[in-house]
Amino acid sequence: MTATTARVGIEARYNPDRLFFVSCMALIAAAWVFAMRASIMAELGTTFGLTSAVLGGTVGAAFLAFGISCFVASPLTDYLGMGRLLALACFMHAAGVLLLLFAPSLTAMAPAATLIWLSQFIAGFAHGLVEAVINPLAATIYPDNKTHKLNVLHAWWPGGIALGGVLAFGLQSMGMGWQVRWAMVLIPVLIYGVMLVGQKFPPTERVASGVSNADMFREILKPSFIVLVLAMLLTASLELGPGQWVDAVLSKTVGFPGILVLVYVSLLMFGFRFFAGALAHRFSPIGLMWISSILAGLGLFLLSYANNPVLGILAATVWGMGVCYMWPTMLGITSERFPRGGALAMGIIGAAGSMIINVGLAFIGGIYDKFTLQNLPGVSDLAEFSARAAADPQLGKQLEAAKTLAAPYAFRYVGLLSIALVIIFGIWWMIDKKAGGYKAIQLTQADPGDFSADAVLAGAKKH
Repeated sequence: MTATTARVGIEARYNPDRLFFVSCMALIAAAWVFAMRASIMAELGTTFGLTSAVLGGTVGAAFLAFGISCFVASPLTDYLGMGRLLALACFMHAAGVLLLLFAPSLTAMAPAATLIWLSQFIAGFAHGLVEAVINPLAATIYPDNKTHKLNVLHAWWPGGIALGGVLAFGLQSMGMGWQVRWAMVLIPVLIYGVMLVGQKFPPTERVASGVSNADMFREILKPSFIVLVLAMLLTASLELGPGQWVDAVLSKTVGFPGILVLVYVSLLMFGFRFFAGALAHRFSPIGLMWISSILAGLGLFLLSYANNPVLGILAATVWGMGVCYMWPTMLGITSERFPRGGALAMGIIGAAGSMIINVGLAFIGGIYDKFTLQNLPGVSDLAEFSARAAADPQLGKQLEAAKTLAAPYAFRYVGLLSIALVIIFGIWWMIDKKAGGYKAIQLTQADPGDFSADAVLAGAKKH
């Protein structure tokens, strides 16, 4: 890429503040999918007569699609453009929401589980497109402050979950059904769709710096990057898997709606992500991940023993502080230590984190079913019993009691994954310290600074 080509991006006069706001709104839309889905999980199971394992598998389609989308769309960001991909995400978000809304009317055409799976796959693919765009976009316009800005951007993931969760709880308290709550996702989808009209986007940092495709692929084959991908599989399992089950599980164990625990944790994460820059500077991003891994594992272990509101909030606080910085800091490490990997490297990290949740949700659901069955003497087929319980109130009470006893084990087993993360990040942190500390690698753009938000805004003032 030549300096002349780089100046074309400046002349286009993209609006960095508006693009960052659109990115936040798109992430809020994805977060509302997550929050509303958590709110309606139990009702979907009851409405369609699905077991926890089947329900977890259908909902897990969103994370499978997210991973596929991230992996496929991230390298295409350089060629198709960020604006086109974000517009496609908006369309698919709307399509996924509408399909689930009309699922009860479509069961004559396809099984309910298939319809739910497809709707969540489409919505998850949209989320992957959003991540494929907004992460390299933030790294491009804020090249000197990547980890902090990515944390601020991703503060709107828990922020969106909190807003969506409060809305879901309010609507449910008013007696509104699951379809009304689910339809609310269309609000942020329409907002970010309208805001996209007429917006121009810069090229990605890798393209602006003239890094070749060969160099990009060499970057993602480095052993240290492969270790980072493996770590992402575990960090995402500690954060998103339990997060999606928190309402269905904690509502049975702590004595008040689990969705409020999710809202509380999300608000906690929203606030603390704005301080990520200072903490990353104090401990380094790798050190921050080491501390986070300890807290996340401890928090899940405590959640598995929480049996009243006070213990539930205390345990959720520890878990929330643990998972708070995980996703955006992993992206920050990717963009700072492997910048030549560009959007592809960030997409691989996002894809790894999402695709493991497709497995994790079903895994958690399977654990839940296993211990539920153990608390139902004489029952050998949980699916058949669940179908009968949907029509028999007495059996329904028996099933709910068994689920309450089984609920804690779902979190306890997942929490064990933190042990591996403590080892991985502990060793990496020590290696960095011996090498003189954590060092972010800077790329030199073809026309230095042209694509940073500061440079663009300064250029706009001159004109």
